[in-house]
Amino acid sequence: MPAEFVHLHVHSQYSFLTSAVKLSDLPGKAKALGMPGVALTDVANMYGAIRHYKSCKDKGLTAILGCEVFIPRTGRTGALDHLVLLAENHDGYRNLVRIVSEGHLRSAHDYAPAVSLDFITERSKGLVALSGCMAGVLCQRILEQGVDQAEPTMADLRDRFEPGHFFVELQDHGFPEQPVLTDILLKAAGRLDLPVVASNDVHFMTKEDGIAQLYLECVGKGRTFAEEQPLHHNSFEMYLKTPDEMAALFGGVPGALENTLKINEMCSALKLTLGKPMLPQFPVPEGYDTDAYFRHVSSEGLEKRLAHFRTLGKKVNEAEYRERLEVELNVIIGMKYPGYFLIVWDFIREAKARGIPVGPGRGSGAGSIVAYALEITEIDPLPYALLFERFLNPERVSMPDFDVDFCMARREEVIRYVAEKYGLESVGQIATFQNLKARSVIKDVARAMGFAATEAQRIASMVPDKGQGKTYTIDEALEVEPKLKALSDSDPRVQELLGYSRKLEGLTRHAGMHAAGVVISDGPLTEHVPCFKTDQTIVTMYDKDDVEAAGLVKFDFLGLKTLTVIDIAQKLVNARPDRRNNPLDLGKLPLEDEATYRLISSGETTGVFQLESSGMQQLLKRLQPDVFEDIVAVVALYRPGPLGTGMIDDFILSKHGKKAIRKLHPLVDEVLLPTYGVPVYQEQVMQIAQHLAGYTLGGADMLRRAMGKKKAEEMQKQEQTFIEGALAKGVPAEQSAAIFKEIEGFASYGFNKSHSAAYALVTYHTAYLKAHYPTEFFAALMTADKEKIEKVVRTIAEARAWGVAVLPPDINLSSVDFTVVYQHPDGRGPQPRGGPGKLRDRFGPQIRFGLGAVRGVGESALETMFEARTSGGKFKDLFDLATRVDSKRLNKGVLESLVQCGAFDTVLEPAGITRARAYAAVDRALERSRSASRDRERGQANLFGMFGGGATGAAAAAGDEYPQTTEWDRMEMLRRERAALGCYVSGHPLFRYQSKLPRIGALGTAELAGQKPWSAASVAGMVENYQERLFKGGSGGRAAFFEIEDQVGRVEAKVRGDRIDQFAPLLTCGEPVIVSGKVSFPMSEDPEEEREPTLLVDGVELLSDAALRATRAISIRLDAERTGRRDLEKLKEILQKSPGTCPVELVLEMKDGAVAVLDLPGTRVLPDGNFLGGLERTFGGPVAELR
Repeated sequence: MPAEFVHLHVHSQYSFLTSAVKLSDLPGKAKALGMPGVALTDVANMYGAIRHYKSCKDKGLTAILGCEVFIPRTGRTGALDHLVLLAENHDGYRNLVRIVSEGHLRSAHDYAPAVSLDFITERSKGLVALSGCMAGVLCQRILEQGVDQAEPTMADLRDRFEPGHFFVELQDHGFPEQPVLTDILLKAAGRLDLPVVASNDVHFMTKEDGIAQLYLECVGKGRTFAEEQPLHHNSFEMYLKTPDEMAALFGGVPGALENTLKINEMCSALKLTLGKPMLPQFPVPEGYDTDAYFRHVSSEGLEKRLAHFRTLGKKVNEAEYRERLEVELNVIIGMKYPGYFLIVWDFIREAKARGIPVGPGRGSGAGSIVAYALEITEIDPLPYALLFERFLNPERVSMPDFDVDFCMARREEVIRYVAEKYGLESVGQIATFQNLKARSVIKDVARAMGFAATEAQRIASMVPDKGQGKTYTIDEALEVEPKLKALSDSDPRVQELLGYSRKLEGLTRHAGMHAAGVVISDGPLTEHVPCFKTDQTIVTMYDKDDVEAAGLVKFDFLGLKTLTVIDIAQKLVNARPDRRNNPLDLGKLPLEDEATYRLISSGETTGVFQLESSGMQQLLKRLQPDVFEDIVAVVALYRPGPLGTGMIDDFILSKHGKKAIRKLHPLVDEVLLPTYGVPVYQEQVMQIAQHLAGYTLGGADMLRRAMGKKKAEEMQKQEQTFIEGALAKGVPAEQSAAIFKEIEGFASYGFNKSHSAAYALVTYHTAYLKAHYPTEFFAALMTADKEKIEKVVRTIAEARAWGVAVLPPDINLSSVDFTVVYQHPDGRGPQPRGGPGKLRDRFGPQIRFGLGAVRGVGESALETMFEARTSGGKFKDLFDLATRVDSKRLNKGVLESLVQCGAFDTVLEPAGITRARAYAAVDRALERSRSASRDRERGQANLFGMFGGGATGAAAAAGDEYPQTTEWDRMEMLRRERAALGCYVSGHPLFRYQSKLPRIGALGTAELAGQKPWSAASVAGMVENYQERLFKGGSGGRAAFFEIEDQVGRVEAKVRGDRIDQFAPLLTCGEPVIVSGKVSFPMSEDPEEEREPTLLVDGVELLSDAALRATRAISIRLDAERTGRRDLEKLKEILQKSPGTCPVELVLEMKDGAVAVLDLPGTRVLPDGNFLGGLERTFGGPVAELR
């Protein structure tokens, strides 16, 4: 007769990087071995408990939920012992949740989530305890203090649990200590009449997985196999053994196997109620219950909306709105969800009261008139046929789910409000898990196997992208990537690497916190789910699916940067002289603004929400949106599914009357009319089913979901229902069957119209701001992106293309953020000098770079500088700032960054002090700062300062405070400016060559993304982050990697083979270059995905040489008003020093916009770097146009 046994001590992937057991495989394996149940006892956590419970129930097994907890060792600081706890019933489960949470939230140990034995004793009801492995409390007492500790320790543990609930655990993994311990344990247990139980400390599934398990531990410890093996204490016996294998070890021990079955039977009493929501009680005013108050505030909110319509002169069928509200209220109250709506209404209302920007809606919730009435959403669902049943279906019980967007900068403030309202212990965030994906696990295992890092990277990079941030599995990659398959077949080490990596792929690396998910419980969270803490935030151990299964309701508090941009821009607009008495309110804008649609149709949508990609910009130019519904549709259409079907072409042609609008059937043609006969939205599938086949909207939502899941049996039932319903409406079966097949095919890529409409409103608002207030809009973008300098660079380029000047930081005029400045009392600003394009804004504002974006200048330094500026007025120069700012918050790096970025230019340049001299004076200024701080601490004032003297301001500038030093040429000044800001502001190394770039065939970095793979291309720019790498192993040789940066952005570039020696001098010379090569893209299944190109370089040339070859003449453009005789004499001297063959003309720009063009006969020059640099140094920027 085969042995019977149940594993009670099993670690899964949630014992991070110490167990190779994949939880999804565990119940199936246990069942295949003939076991009636299986336990999960991960170390100090319950991350996998719900998943294990559901999987076991699906397999007909007893789900034994447990944990191997840490206990602080008595008398030995820092040491930890183990104890295995199993939940017998619901009381035991709740106590286990509390115990595990206690270890993480209030650990009894400095470094690990430990819990005291006394705490466990107080919560031992419903728990079964096993004494543990060799690291357990019992074995460690015996090993450390002697055999005579066996009985008292057993007795102590026995007395801490209910009678018959403590078992002495026996294990045999081949460790030499275990037979001795087993003998001691059996004798002591016999004398105390305590039951024993056999277990295996499972860390991997089969014996063959032992080496893979060892590699996993190497990954966790950051060691190689060679380093770890001598220290390896785990046995290759720690796998999921068969009952017969366990019987071979413990069959002769009475009760050892039988008690596993007994414990399994005990724990079968655990019945979890899953999927039953538990909402906290929302406090309502006296005289109301929850339902009545919900009805009251919803009705009141709708009347407020209708009154606003009347104020605007907007005519609507008010009865229709009230009828829709009543229908929704009845459904929500009938499903017992008023509390949920009130909770969301309350925290959104609070956010708006605090001035925190809230999005207009997200997801299917925008289809609810109740949500619109409560101002949870800001999109009116009726004009756009948004369906409530897509959000909350009375025929399919499920929780409503509002995802709410908040301003990124203040999202946490709303979460804090919720925590304070419902109790800090009742609000938490949700766990997420990072798994070992194909590329990362290959690199990790390769490192453990001793592969060189470059070789590991090369092999891992052979796993292709699937698109949309996903990669293939290792098995899939071996099928689709011939290079990887060939390498595996030809190199045994690589084959071994992939074999072990495959076993570990999909395991969990660590737990983290969901970016948006928040749960609110009725009472402390730890009464319902296990929790841990990260950065002082309580986080559930269950992920979003398991936490909802456990009954907690999830609220998504999302941070949307665009809301921050809109908020900043709107505040900047309302600070304008012409808006102070007439503030802009985007929420009250009509959606028919012509300038906004002209902007969108032009494709000039850089910075506009959802419309930024190059592919989208091309689509907008073709589509020419001119109504809000077009924006809604384009957001839904620009996705992989529709892009591959020809739907977009049909949509565009039909919109512009070049193709007849398709008629599906008279009963549903009106449904498709807003999208020109092209089905775009999931809601249209529902409406077609409703109008054509008599479905209720709830039933139509069930049909939509069934079509998405593509279950054959369910689809047959739905098709029959559809055909029969259509017959009842007079539609022939053959025709309705064809329509069913058509909408079935569409349903897989149809988009949620409610979400698209809500987000289209955000798109419209950003487009409106760019069309009417570009300067404020660009300033807001830069402020929101100030931590991402690549985005700031792109916005600066876009602003300049629009004729908006971006001014360098200024120690007296800049704020922390990017600001809009008006240099005249009436709000007029000067035309930007030398920038491309003309200002479209009649007030001529400019953008001032924010000091908060200067590298090396922290918040503390800025705070004290602004305090000094507010209290003592503008800074006169570097030394004035140094003496007025606390030296403890001012260091050398701060002053150097401020000097290099040009923040002192406006106070030093009038006195003839250059950035180079100011930079050389930093040490002196710091000493002055320290001296002034010491005087302040002693209560002394500087006598010179008291009487208005001293070496500050003009006196310092005129004196010797600023040492004479080698001046920086313009390129050096720009390089240092970029180092301080991350970008060029006062100029750019390419400006002098701008007019020649098209002629020499140079593309912009932004244009590379639109090139075909492996096409030839050239890019001009500055080389950044150049580095050479040596490849070992199979690849061999060297490669150089760098980025080429122009005014708009940057792209990666590579040089391989023996060309490095040829190109390196040019790539490291610090001058602008033009690089040529082939354009490469990462592999992807999605042809429309925005992918970052790489240039594989086969040619490099100095840009000055390339421009010189293409130059036939030169125009020198000067401001006539600012150019005097001395300037012209300097110009003559520069021209004479650079004789050549290029003719020169002088263009003088007049105040009224007129120009005077003067030929300089007989003057011919060589327009090389020396000549152009001389002009820039003399006139403060690029004045030469190469023609």
